[in-house]
Amino acid sequence: MPVKRKIDWAIYAAFVVLMMLLPLVMDAFWLNRAAKYLVYSMLGVAVALSWGYAGILNLGQGLFFGAGAYMLAMSLKLASTTSLQQGSDKPVPDFMLWNAEPGAPTELCCINKASFLWLPFQSQWFGVAMGLILPVLLATILGTIVFRKRISGVFVSIITLALVLLVRLVVIDSQPVTNGFNGLTDLGWFNVAGLEFDPYIVPTYYLVAVSLSLVLVGARLLIDTRSGLILQAVRDDQNRARYLGFDVPAYQTFFFAVSAAIAGFAGMLYVIASEFASPTFMDLTFSITMVVWAAVGGRASILGACIGAILINTISATVSETEGFAEAWKAIIGLIFVLVVLYLPRGLAGLAHDFIDRLLARKPTASPQALQVSETSSQLAE
Repeated sequence: MPVKRKIDWAIYAAFVVLMMLLPLVMDAFWLNRAAKYLVYSMLGVAVALSWGYAGILNLGQGLFFGAGAYMLAMSLKLASTTSLQQGSDKPVPDFMLWNAEPGAPTELCCINKASFLWLPFQSQWFGVAMGLILPVLLATILGTIVFRKRISGVFVSIITLALVLLVRLVVIDSQPVTNGFNGLTDLGWFNVAGLEFDPYIVPTYYLVAVSLSLVLVGARLLIDTRSGLILQAVRDDQNRARYLGFDVPAYQTFFFAVSAAIAGFAGMLYVIASEFASPTFMDLTFSITMVVWAAVGGRASILGACIGAILINTISATVSETEGFAEAWKAIIGLIFVLVVLYLPRGLAGLAHDFIDRLLARKPTASPQALQVSETSSQLAE
């Protein structure tokens, strides 16, 4: 294995070890906040995989994040005994009763809607499965249509941007079924084999941390495969890749779907750590913020985008909670982004890679005795 590859994996290992040690120095509040930041870093990985390696600038990543979040939140909503409609033997969310149309047969209305959409989510694992299947399905359909038509560049960004705004409007307007602007709140706890994942306990943090570790390693191994190398060739020159006989749309769609799966998985983890799902997940601002995380950390680096998300969110929280900066923290984050784009176009990861390259370039010079032996050997050979 090349020396640089060993160093890269050593950095990955150090990052994972650091994550696992955080519960030793943090209280429950900060541990929960750290878990949310790790979820955001998973979104950074998804953006880096799509934008940095596939060359697909997706401005609608929040669609896949929100889809995953809502699927699990629907199951956890039904798992909460305090949020079910009182006086009914059907697992109907309480907001369906509140949002029923005046004069309508309330009980029948709620049950019919629930039977159509909510009843399958009585199973928590159905919600988990749908949290992965729905984002992948959406990404596969969208990718097949877009990439088979050879749509690329800014047009893909516009399409994904329009789609996430459309779905957000649908979720908000379907208030009797989705609770609209209010989102899904008062959720039950995620339960695995009798272990309930309270958002403020250590096992919940480790659930997120281990999930992020697996995503990091899996994404890095994926881009090192032959398919990953072909994808980067497609990113650099699609026409050349087509000339060499590669099915460019298939590779683009596959990695686009993988990115969506990571985002959907992150959405489910966020619901576990925060106990709510909101249409703001599918807000345009949130999707663009993910791009900022990846750009600051390094869009062509899986770990760089991950660290960039953690760094930006930590700075945002610190500045916004500091007296005197509460009103200007967004401007400060914007300034950081502008400076990084101007002076560090490859992000912090590019800076780190340059530093490692300089260290590796400083090879120790041979001793005079070794040079003399080398010269003597050359003369004997002649």
